[in-house]
Amino acid sequence: MVLRTPSRAPLLLMGLLTTGLAQLPLPASALRGFWALPENLTVVEGAAAELRCGVSAPGSAVQWAKDGLLLGPDPRIPRFPRYHLEGDPSRGEFHLHIEACDLSDDAEYECQVGRSETGPELVSPRVILSILGTVPPKVLQLTPEAGSTVTWVAGQEYVVSCVSGDAKPAPDITFLQSGQTVSDTSANVNAGSQEKLFTTEATARVTPQSSDNGQLLVCEASSPALDTPIRVSVTMNVLFPPGPPVIEWPGLDEGHVRAGQSLELLCVARGGNPPATLQWLKNGQPMSTAWGTEHAEAVARSMLVMTVRPEDHGARLSCEAQNSVSTGIQEHGVTLQVTFPPSAITILGSASQSENKNVSLSCITKSSRPRVLLRWWLGWRQLVPTEEMVMDGLHGGHISMSNLTFLVRREDNGLTLTCEAFSEAFTKETFKKSLTLNVKYPAQKLWIEGPPEGQRLRAGTRVRLVCLAIGGNPEPSLTWLKDSRTVTEPRPPQEPRRVQLGSLEKSGSTFSRELVLITGPSDNQAKFTCKAGQLSASTQLVVQFPPTNVTILANATALRPGDALNLTCISISSNPPVNLSWDKEGERLESVATPPRSAPFKGSAAARSVLLRLSSRDHGHRVTCQAHSPELRETMSAFYRLNVLYPPEFLGEQVFVVTAVEQGEALLPVSVSANPAPDAFNWTFRGYRLSPAGGPRHRILSGGALQLWNVTRADDGLYQLHCQNSEGTAETLVRLDVHYAPTIRALQDPTEVNIGGSVDIVCTVDANPILPEMFSWERLGEEEEDQSLEDMEKMSKGATGRLRIHHAKLAQAGAYQCIVDNGVAPPARGLVRLVVRFPPQVEHPTPLTKVAAAGDSTSSATLHCRARGVPNIIFTWTKNGVPLDLQDPRYTEHTYHQGGVHSSLLTIANVSAAQDYALFTCTATNTLGSDHTNIQLVSISRPDPPTGLKVVSMTPYSVGLEWKPGFDGGLPQRFQIRYEALETSGFLYVDVLPPEATTFTLTGLQPSTRYRVWLLASNALGDSGITDKGSQITITTPGLDKPSGEPDYQLPTEQPEGLPGLPLLPVLFAVGGLLLLSNISCVGGFLWWRRLRHLAEGISEKTEAGSEEDRVKNEYEDSQWTGDRDTRSSTVSTMDVEPYYHSMKNFSPQLPPTLEEVSYPRGFTHLEEEDMAFPGHLYDEVERLYAPTGAWGPLYDEVPMGPCDPCWPGEMYEDSRGVYDRVAGDLDPMEPDSLPFELRGHLV
Repeated sequence: MVLRTPSRAPLLLMGLLTTGLAQLPLPASALRGFWALPENLTVVEGAAAELRCGVSAPGSAVQWAKDGLLLGPDPRIPRFPRYHLEGDPSRGEFHLHIEACDLSDDAEYECQVGRSETGPELVSPRVILSILGTVPPKVLQLTPEAGSTVTWVAGQEYVVSCVSGDAKPAPDITFLQSGQTVSDTSANVNAGSQEKLFTTEATARVTPQSSDNGQLLVCEASSPALDTPIRVSVTMNVLFPPGPPVIEWPGLDEGHVRAGQSLELLCVARGGNPPATLQWLKNGQPMSTAWGTEHAEAVARSMLVMTVRPEDHGARLSCEAQNSVSTGIQEHGVTLQVTFPPSAITILGSASQSENKNVSLSCITKSSRPRVLLRWWLGWRQLVPTEEMVMDGLHGGHISMSNLTFLVRREDNGLTLTCEAFSEAFTKETFKKSLTLNVKYPAQKLWIEGPPEGQRLRAGTRVRLVCLAIGGNPEPSLTWLKDSRTVTEPRPPQEPRRVQLGSLEKSGSTFSRELVLITGPSDNQAKFTCKAGQLSASTQLVVQFPPTNVTILANATALRPGDALNLTCISISSNPPVNLSWDKEGERLESVATPPRSAPFKGSAAARSVLLRLSSRDHGHRVTCQAHSPELRETMSAFYRLNVLYPPEFLGEQVFVVTAVEQGEALLPVSVSANPAPDAFNWTFRGYRLSPAGGPRHRILSGGALQLWNVTRADDGLYQLHCQNSEGTAETLVRLDVHYAPTIRALQDPTEVNIGGSVDIVCTVDANPILPEMFSWERLGEEEEDQSLEDMEKMSKGATGRLRIHHAKLAQAGAYQCIVDNGVAPPARGLVRLVVRFPPQVEHPTPLTKVAAAGDSTSSATLHCRARGVPNIIFTWTKNGVPLDLQDPRYTEHTYHQGGVHSSLLTIANVSAAQDYALFTCTATNTLGSDHTNIQLVSISRPDPPTGLKVVSMTPYSVGLEWKPGFDGGLPQRFQIRYEALETSGFLYVDVLPPEATTFTLTGLQPSTRYRVWLLASNALGDSGITDKGSQITITTPGLDKPSGEPDYQLPTEQPEGLPGLPLLPVLFAVGGLLLLSNISCVGGFLWWRRLRHLAEGISEKTEAGSEEDRVKNEYEDSQWTGDRDTRSSTVSTMDVEPYYHSMKNFSPQLPPTLEEVSYPRGFTHLEEEDMAFPGHLYDEVERLYAPTGAWGPLYDEVPMGPCDPCWPGEMYEDSRGVYDRVAGDLDPMEPDSLPFELRGHLV
């Protein structure tokens, strides 16, 4: 609610309705009014402010209003934490004090006095509390954007704006251009985005100059709230035109250059933003547009590099400069004056002439500037020209010409004739053109150098013939001829060069040309001639060569066995004559000579014939004719290959038995000879022809071989091959022997034998091949001693192997493996179980086993009897020696058979102390004998003392203890440790947590101190007492200087910190006493009776127990179970040689499933062999094959199961020591005397 001071009625109404108003204990006779009025006040933000208000108005409510909003009469002003009233209300002091003022406190205030019996309301004048703004402007917004670079053109006007952020007071804004204040500015102050805050908007008109380029335009805001002004700025990029370009000429004579010179001209333009763009032009045409800039110095440079040419004479080079803001193009130019020599000198006319005749020549130059002079030289002798003249040339130059005529002589031949051009402008250069003078005259002599005529040369000999001539110009042309035909150098492809014709060579005045020959038959008695013009010289060669060709002629083409063949061998030509002979595959043949024929190359011919009678074995043989030259010691041969047509014939290397492995491949090869090759190979197997096109498991290869894959033992047998060609047919048989891995056909499993008897484990296989040593045996077991086959005899005969066992022992029972390996993978393995039959062996706990149950005729108890034996065992029960009548509905028996382990669970319903607290005897019987054990059914009682208390670890400050719990009396028990230092009086007690633990670490001891320690067990009926020697021990802690050992296996259970170590029994007794005193009335007695009855029912329900048989796969017969599935029972077992007792908490087993329902768990707890009353190796080996690891677990592992769940749980196996240590959770601890008699009973 907001109240304004002009409205007085609402103000008084508010004052009357508000409770807790400040009452002023002033005298009623005092005058009402203000004795101190507030005044306008200005403070700095963050400081404290106080508005004074003094009132003379007893019994009235006083409060302040801020901008018409009442702050309330409470001096603390709760809604405004920084506001409160100062002063003494009894004296009328109501000063408004404001801490840490901020802009929200900047307002109008008034002091109001409510109406009372002594007078009307009072209102002070309004005062203003001004907060001196300490809100500086935090930002400046500059347009153009702060921090950016703006591009402006020099001389143009631009508008810039700057707006401050919220502030109080409004800041002052100033513009700085290149450090100078801008005068043309205007500013406006506007309201800010929040109440009582202001913004300033300023504008400035700026005209940039070239000097402002790269400088800052700054917006500066100052305020009393700022220690230093804040600034934002933009960088001015001012555009202005460059200066005129300048060409830097290398040297003093501007424009004068020489052709071929590399001219480098630099054009520089200074100033300008952006820097100048430079361009070179020649005669107004662009040449180069490449330039570089130096922004720091604002200089643009462009280098023109050109090679001066004669045609550049008179050209004008210019450099132009401009940029984007230039109003026009600035230019600087230079005109070239080019000096250039003649580019070439030409001599016209022929320099070749016969001796004693005139030669006329002309020398002409290309254009040059300036002109050049010409002179003639012959060798070192200067000649006088006949005529000289000058003409205008290109590019402003001149052409010079000189004519010469003179008489040549033989001695001038080969001299150099030179035309030389020279000028004063080219003093360091000489320009010449030369010719060699050629004076013609004839040769003087011609002859041949080579082997002497008549010398015998061997074919293939390299012969060098040289033709020589003296004198002559031009050089004489030497030509070789063979038998009047010009010799050329043949170049047939892929053949060696037999003739090499050399080039004309000159040595002084002597000329030569050689002819190199690799002699052949055609060179025999050939005439070689060399000609030079009208001159010639000749020589003749004698060449010896073997037969040029040996040819064999036959009188028939189609040959068959029995035919006669006549072969004639002809040697075409040789020098000297040769001897002919015949052989066949190295065997010499008789032959007949024939008349000789004419021979080429001026050599000798020869011929000889032979007659052959053919057979099939001659096919493919070679008949060879040899032509031998005794003088040359060289033989040349030719052969004729016999092609005899004959029908197929199987060779001696034909394979008739092929071995293959089953599921592998087989190749039945064919070794057959025939000409022509067989055109068909037909295979038959067991009377069926195999398709020549192939099938799913066979194909016939091109050579006739039969390839099979995925061979089976059914493919074993004889395969018939029939092959034929155009000459006939042939047949043969090939056997395929298929080897296959062994397969066990017969293996008696299980094999049974009475203990001490003998038996054969027989293993019969099907295999190929059958080997004598292919049988081996293994015994399966985890330990090496379990795998021993000692005292066992191994035998084998054919496909049967035997393992004979004499005097069978229990240790030999288990799984055996028959391994058969005939070399074909994989070996066969067969598993057989050897079952050794033996009489029953019942577990005999020591001392007497006890089971506790309430004898109130409402509880039930289950007695568990377990035995081992093969074959199956039959259980019978007696009570106090009298056979038990199982027809009585109070007795229910469940029998389990799992391998060699058998269990009987006897459930007694409605246990009566008078009838059922007795000694029950379980007897196990099979065909080989019997055994029995006794179980005592007792009443719920105090626990027995624990036994076996021992030290497992020790340190100077602690000791680790371990013990075995005693009989818990049928109720949950807990343990307590009492100890004392022998040198100190008094006992200390520590409860063991968790209650079911059997190990504990006692801490808080002192080093080198002797202690006596007692262990007590207690349940709801009392404790076990400390008289038993097995529950106390004396220890001495080690000193600090002695090492303390702690076994690796020790995992002690420590008492958690913070738990009180109060004795349990006194607390229980006190609680029980209070309950008895508070329930004496009839109603209390009735309720107490109902509670006891409920307790008895709970115990009966909660003591449902069961057991889980070891997960051992039955090695003798299928798993069996008998009895009612819904019957509940309790189980007892003895695992140690010490007495061990079991409670019946949460013990409700289900009957085991049938064999099909068994689901083995992932793991089992381990059973130590010393805890069993019979050998633990009975079926270990079979266990490891057919059950998970650790199947021999605790004999009576608890397996909680639902009443309808047919599956064995996989995760519910526990340590046997703690399975039976818990009882129903709703059983409250109570005094022993508070229970009825039937729950407090002892052994009967």
